[in-house]
Amino acid sequence: MNFLITGGAGFIGGHLTEKLLSLGHKVTVIDNYSTGSPRNLSRVCGNAGLQVIEDDLLETANLEKLISGSDVIYHLAAAVGVELVVHDPVRTIRTNVEGSARVLELAAKYHKRVILASTSEVYGKSANQEFNENDDLLIGCPVRSRWSYACSKLLDEFYLMAYHRNMALPGTVVRFFNTVGPRQTGQYGMVIPRFVQAALNGQPLKVYGSGEQSRCFCHVFDTVRALVALADCPESIGRIYNIGNTTPVSIRELAEQVIRLLNSSSKIELIPYEQAYEHGFEDMLRRKPDTRAIRDLINWQPEHDLVDIINDVAADLRA
Repeated sequence: MNFLITGGAGFIGGHLTEKLLSLGHKVTVIDNYSTGSPRNLSRVCGNAGLQVIEDDLLETANLEKLISGSDVIYHLAAAVGVELVVHDPVRTIRTNVEGSARVLELAAKYHKRVILASTSEVYGKSANQEFNENDDLLIGCPVRSRWSYACSKLLDEFYLMAYHRNMALPGTVVRFFNTVGPRQTGQYGMVIPRFVQAALNGQPLKVYGSGEQSRCFCHVFDTVRALVALADCPESIGRIYNIGNTTPVSIRELAEQVIRLLNSSSKIELIPYEQAYEHGFEDMLRRKPDTRAIRDLINWQPEHDLVDIINDVAADLRA
C-alpha cells in the first residue's frame, strides 16, 4: 500500500515511517522540518520504498497529487510542545487549522482513508478522573495562549467529522496522551527528554509548578502499533480513540525516578509557571485516558512501562 505521512519527519512520524516500511509498504513523507528533523528518518533514508519531500503543507502545490496517489493518509503535521504553543500561538493556529483543512478537503475529494492526530489537550479543564472520548470538553479562556493549541486541534476533529458526515470521508481521529520515546527532543518543552538530558549531564531537573500534576506516558512504539492497526480497521471510521498509557505519575515523582534510574547526582528545582511560560499560565492537575474503546476494538494496550521509556530515551541521548 501507499502511505502519505504529513509531518513524517517528526518524532512520531519517523517511527511510524520505519514501521510501515518494515511491513513492506511504500511511504511518502512531507515535512518542512520546522519541528521535525532528517535525523528521525536516518535509519531508512536509503530505503527504496521511501520518498521524502521537504515542503510546507500550507504552501505546497503538490498536495493534491500526493493525496490522490496514496491509499492511506496519516495527518501528523502540527505545531507541537507547550513552549512553542505558548510563545507562538499564531503559528500554532495556522499550522494546525489551515494545514488540516487542506489535507481533509483533498482526502474527501478522492475518498482516501485518513488517520488524524489530535491531542489530550482537547479535554481542556475537565476535572474528570479519566477522560473518555464522549466527554464534554471544557476549554479555557482565549487570553490564555496555551488553549489555542487545544482549540485548533479540536477544530481539526470537527473538520474531519463534518467531511465524514457530508462526503463519507473514511476518517478516524486519535487523541495522543503524552507519547514519548527515543529521538524525542526536549527543545519544545517535552518533559521526559528534558529530564533525562539534565540527569545525564548532572544538571538540575526543572519541575514547573508544584510538581504534583500527573500525566500518563505512552511509549512511541505502542502508539505506532495502534496507528498501524487502526488504519486497517474499517470499524474505526467516523470515531475518536484515545491512545495512551493509563498509569499516572506526578511530574515530581517522574523527576525522582529519572534521577534514581540513571544514578544521577542531579537535584530537583521547582520553577514557577510564570517564569517557565507566561503570567497566568494554566496547567491541568491530571491527564489520564480511558482507553477501553481502542482496547475493545483492536485489543490494543501498552506493552512498555515508564522504566522502559526512561531507559530508551537515555540510551538514545547517550548515543
